[in-house]
Amino acid sequence: MNLSEHLRVLHLQAQQDVNTASRLEELDALEIRFLGRKGELTQALRGLAELEGEERRAIGAAANDIKQALETQIKEARGRLGEASMGRRLFEERLDVTEPGRSPNKGHLHIVTQAIDEITDIFARAGFVRTRYPEVEWDWYAFEALNMQKDHPARDEWETFFMDTPASDRWGKMILTPHATSGTARCLADKQFPIRAINIAKTYRRQIDVTHAPMFHQFDGVYVAKGVSIAHLKGILEYFVHSFFGAERSVRIRPFHFRFTEPSFEVDITCGVCNGTGFLDGSVQKCRACKRGWVELGGAGMLHPNVLKAAGIDPTVYSGVAFGWGVERNYMMKEGTRLDDIRDLYKNDLRFLQQF
Repeated sequence: MNLSEHLRVLHLQAQQDVNTASRLEELDALEIRFLGRKGELTQALRGLAELEGEERRAIGAAANDIKQALETQIKEARGRLGEASMGRRLFEERLDVTEPGRSPNKGHLHIVTQAIDEITDIFARAGFVRTRYPEVEWDWYAFEALNMQKDHPARDEWETFFMDTPASDRWGKMILTPHATSGTARCLADKQFPIRAINIAKTYRRQIDVTHAPMFHQFDGVYVAKGVSIAHLKGILEYFVHSFFGAERSVRIRPFHFRFTEPSFEVDITCGVCNGTGFLDGSVQKCRACKRGWVELGGAGMLHPNVLKAAGIDPTVYSGVAFGWGVERNYMMKEGTRLDDIRDLYKNDLRFLQQF
């Protein structure tokens, strides 16, 4: 095959390959194969050195025409394939702005916060206003104003967290408030009758077991007006228990002793873990949360006359009731919660917290 025939066959082969190329990468490879410095057309033209005269000029001109034709064809093919490639990318990477986006994972309120909100709402329907007072409290409001003498066990350093700060001549030592009742002492001092308030706050005690934590939430309710009696207290307790725990739960009060109430009672409710049986799921295994079917809800009673006097209220004119218990313990006894260790609330285990 002479050089002229070889160039013609080479041209036809290049045209066919360029026309059938489907990707830009293939087209780039064909350009190098046929038109590159070591391409087939360049290799073929080395044979011009063996030709002379008119034949050399004619074949050289024909080779140049072939090269220009292939460059034009490759350029057109590159434009065509480039548009097709862009079309595919636009289709594959298209964004439908009308399509709903993916919502981020949302958290929810901690179970204790949910309990506080629910308790606040229940008492709000009964006319009680939520009040808030300091977590760092004075000895006067936590003990003195609540009829607790200087040698009361609750004032021992093994029961109460005392702050390493100078004591006040008027208010005594500074402490982390051990009970929300200190807020009741502050509330009474305002003397805005009738007083119907609940103080929900963090409280601190040196206790930790399945039903106690060194930091927990407690609420203390107080109702002071003329003619308030134990009948009012029983009505408030039953209203709350049936609203929060359900009408099927039972509540009882039994005599007890608190320095700031007289008479005083402890309030119990049937256990929500074992449904008041004292055993788990009908087995012989004792319930860890209650042991005997009842769980202490908190304390209650008629406000002691000395507490009213400390707030500047005449106990011969006004009387009142007070009640208080832990928020966390409330949820331990709530229907369906089946929480048998209060410490689980603060382990930050999402597997547990996401259930509520």
